[in-house]
Amino acid sequence: MAGNFETQFVTAGDKPALIAFSTPEWLDNVKAALRGLGYKVHTAATHSDFLVRFNQIRYQVVVVEELFGANNLEENSTLKALQTMPMSRRRHATVILLGNSFQTFATMEAFQQSVHAVINSSEMFMLNQLIEKAVAENTLFLQSYLEVQRRVSML
Repeated sequence: MAGNFETQFVTAGDKPALIAFSTPEWLDNVKAALRGLGYKVHTAATHSDFLVRFNQIRYQVVVVEELFGANNLEENSTLKALQTMPMSRRRHATVILLGNSFQTFATMEAFQQSVHAVINSSEMFMLNQLIEKAVAENTLFLQSYLEVQRRVSML
């Protein structure tokens, strides 16, 4: 697993984020944006590394590059794994897909890719705000969902 051993630990007060990128410049930009928002960032170097990390920690934010370890979107094993994962295993995370093929915050594109938000790489300069918005929208939706779930369980 990449990174310093001591930075791999997550405490109760941490806001963990997991990123999976093949493009070094994008990786650095996303890391900086997440750290600026107060997240403790872990980086997956490979698809298998991503799966191990994702299954060990309840990440609040997951950002995946559309071409992570792939030549095209269809070959992205990490994205495929997230898309086929049961919702109960990924509900805790806001999943963001970043790449050249998407229009930022295009709801239908995000829905088609089974992620919460898509961001076009040309909007990297606004990454802090875009991540913040995606997380806020997902949190608002999830609060409503959990409230309905709580009420139904009380019946």
